[in-house]
Amino acid sequence: MAKIRIGLLFGGRSGEHEVSINSAQAIAQALQTGENDHKYDVIPVYIQKNGVWIAGETADEVLESKTPLSPEDTNPYQLWQFPPELQEVEVWFPVLHGPNGEDGTIQGLLTLMQVPFVGSGVLGSAVGMDKIAMKMAFAQAGLPQVKYKAVERSQIWSNPCIFPKLCDDIEAGLGYPCFVKPANLGSSVGIAKARSHSELEAALDSAASYDRRIVIEAGVTARELECAVLGNDNPKASVVGEITFDSDFYDYETKYTEGRSQIHIPASLPEKVIKQIQEMAIQAFKTVDASGLARVDFFYVEETQAIYLNEINTLPGFTKFSMYPQLWQATGISFEQLVDKLIQLALEK
Repeated sequence: MAKIRIGLLFGGRSGEHEVSINSAQAIAQALQTGENDHKYDVIPVYIQKNGVWIAGETADEVLESKTPLSPEDTNPYQLWQFPPELQEVEVWFPVLHGPNGEDGTIQGLLTLMQVPFVGSGVLGSAVGMDKIAMKMAFAQAGLPQVKYKAVERSQIWSNPCIFPKLCDDIEAGLGYPCFVKPANLGSSVGIAKARSHSELEAALDSAASYDRRIVIEAGVTARELECAVLGNDNPKASVVGEITFDSDFYDYETKYTEGRSQIHIPASLPEKVIKQIQEMAIQAFKTVDASGLARVDFFYVEETQAIYLNEINTLPGFTKFSMYPQLWQATGISFEQLVDKLIQLALEK
């Protein structure tokens, strides 16, 4: 049988460019291991930070070295001159975290190419990326969430008379501590914890510099749990994992600094709670019309046994040390089997 040519798409125009390269390297290795090596040929396609698409030896070198190219290394006029290797791709495996990667934009382009691709389509990706749209969809589905308020940049920057009133309303409705988040960024970028009026003002101003849509969530003392979902129309949920950390909250530095956080798989939980989380993870997956893969994050308050849905991530980190593949490893699906299954799901879809 002829091998299936997999277009491994990585890099991208987001702050998670380097994370994407790490994930893609792990997936490339898995596609060249064991049975997968007899089934697939990998065509690395690298998107620079300036948006230029590169294939061939240069893409291979970036993947191997895990070192991004400088935008000065290519001609910006090549922006929409796609490499000829793209014509050979039979299935796309996009590994692009964050904006312009998991928000529906690249999924729309791949859909127009009429080539199967791994992961959610335009709708699932877009709703899964925008925290406000996501929360509205979850609320409509009756999924429990912490209290939140959505605001726009114009409410923060455009009118100095409105801003103090906005902060007063947030303070009265959510209290302290609360978390201020840009609606459309990943990896905890731009997120701040506010414990006072002055910290809230500073956090809102900072978040508005990242995104025109901002969400503020009530703080809750809870365990942070995660569940992986795999499938299309009949998705399955993995065992449940837990993240613990030594900082005030799970920010970017904590997430990507070795030794600052720990993963516990499986999490030590009552069987009833595990089942509830798995059921809610699948419901969240279906609510946003996700497909292929997703990681769903939860808050669990032990004192009351309350479970709150935090968010869904339709293109989670994918190194061998990332939570998503580790959850499936603990469920009985190896890393190599997982990437194979995702490709088969793309063809099925």
